[in-house]
Amino acid sequence: RAVLSRVPMTIIADLTYRLGPRVLFDGASAQLPEGARVGFVGRNGAGKTTLFRLISGEIAAESGSITLPRRAKMGRVEQEAPGGPGKLIDFVLAADIERAELLHEAETAQDPHRIAEIHTRLADIDAHSAPARAARILSGLGFDEAAQNRALSEFSGGWRMRVALAAVLFTQPDLLLLDEPTNYLDLEGSLWLVEHLKTYPATAIVISHDRDLLDAVCDHILHLDRAKLTLWKGNYSGFEKQRRELMAVQAKAAKKQEDKRKHLQEFVDRFRAKATKARQAQSRLKMLEKMEPTAAIVDTDVLPIHLPSPEKQLSPPIIAMERGSVGYDERVVLSRLNLSLSNDDRIGLLGANGNGKSTFAKLLAGRLQPMGGDIVRATKLEVGFFAQHQVDDLDLSDTPYRAVARLMPDAPESRVRARAAQMGFSGERADTKVDQLSGGEKARLLMGLSTFHGPHLIILDEPTNHLDIDSRAALIEAINDYTGAVVLVSHDRYLLEACADRLWLVADGAVKEFDGDIDDYTKLVLQASRGGDGSKGVKVAEKKPSPVREKR
Repeated sequence: RAVLSRVPMTIIADLTYRLGPRVLFDGASAQLPEGARVGFVGRNGAGKTTLFRLISGEIAAESGSITLPRRAKMGRVEQEAPGGPGKLIDFVLAADIERAELLHEAETAQDPHRIAEIHTRLADIDAHSAPARAARILSGLGFDEAAQNRALSEFSGGWRMRVALAAVLFTQPDLLLLDEPTNYLDLEGSLWLVEHLKTYPATAIVISHDRDLLDAVCDHILHLDRAKLTLWKGNYSGFEKQRRELMAVQAKAAKKQEDKRKHLQEFVDRFRAKATKARQAQSRLKMLEKMEPTAAIVDTDVLPIHLPSPEKQLSPPIIAMERGSVGYDERVVLSRLNLSLSNDDRIGLLGANGNGKSTFAKLLAGRLQPMGGDIVRATKLEVGFFAQHQVDDLDLSDTPYRAVARLMPDAPESRVRARAAQMGFSGERADTKVDQLSGGEKARLLMGLSTFHGPHLIILDEPTNHLDIDSRAALIEAINDYTGAVVLVSHDRYLLEACADRLWLVADGAVKEFDGDIDDYTKLVLQASRGGDGSKGVKVAEKKPSPVREKR
């Protein structure tokens, strides 16, 4: 809508909620200001999505309360992807229930006064510009004009989740709840979403591990830690700095108090038995009992990520292409490939989903054979390939220990366990079944297995979807410590900026060097998405046949 009603703050008061034996919220409280754009952060599994379910009334708290503004409209993307024969644009327009009902009533209303009221209200909510606004949102999320007029049922689940996001953004709720919205977006969609949320005219709470989004969009950070909520003013970088300073202050205060406690205890122990000092010892004992402990904030250690480097570098280039082409069956997806990859390159692959990034990655990895041209690979080239969808292919009955042992058939158990620990699975975690691992742990396991023997080239296709902010920082450190070549496909701008020193753009059936940085590419993407009718949106490619997945 053109104008939103101003609503008072959302208040979370003394909230307690348990999930089985785990306490997710223990007397947690926070007051979210009107119109705030709040980044909601915390470790994976801490309870962030649970709070969204509590706010939306899907589940009830054990105690405490959540007070929402009266008559405030709430918007949240449903867990299930929408489907059916209806057009994308019609699905998004139908999300504005009031507009749809008024338009329907306008067709049948007879009373002149009621007809006047209907048209006045339609004007108030800017109903007539709605189709253009819906088209702009869909265009920004990757749907060109042709795609917007196709049926929902023609798209995969990930693309239909984008449509669900578009519908929620179109309705402009007074309280917008977004749970990892960039997980089913490509970089182009993520860049557009960041720009859209920067000027969102109402209160928004966004669960995200995307630092760029949290820095560019948010003016408050809500932190969930140890079942408590703390609201910090500023973006994520500001939160991180303030929290580090608080940690240092509290650690110093805790040490000072511990020194005082130790001094008092030594006096008590020394003089308790002496009659002349007994009263003084007793008074110090009472002081000890009354001393409230000063809790130092101590972050749970983040396990490092290790990408083993190749034992020996190969002579460059490790891959060279001249007039190369690749595709599926008889259909060429990419052609005119004239590129070379050196042994220490850091390449970021840009381009909208459906343009062929994954196809190109499979060509580099040797999982797809070229259809034409000359592609020369260095002798003895070893490639490690991580693709996000492969996480779903892990054997759920397997364990990290057994998976590592298969790659070290002649090694003693102690060496196998040491290698599993290096991948982040020490002690009992090494014997935990895969189906009991978190999404982040599964991603760590697959990353460790796919790069196990120190390949010369590592290809990472959306490696961050299940990683929290600290684990993403660990991944950046691992990539920068690795001495081989890296090709990176990611919607995480922060990761690309920290790791890639060259950018290749996959578009228009080709792959070419992009002459510019991520800022330049952002401007290009936003310029393309501003076609008013959506006709200049990033093109959605036609469906490809599913490629045969590599056997493990």
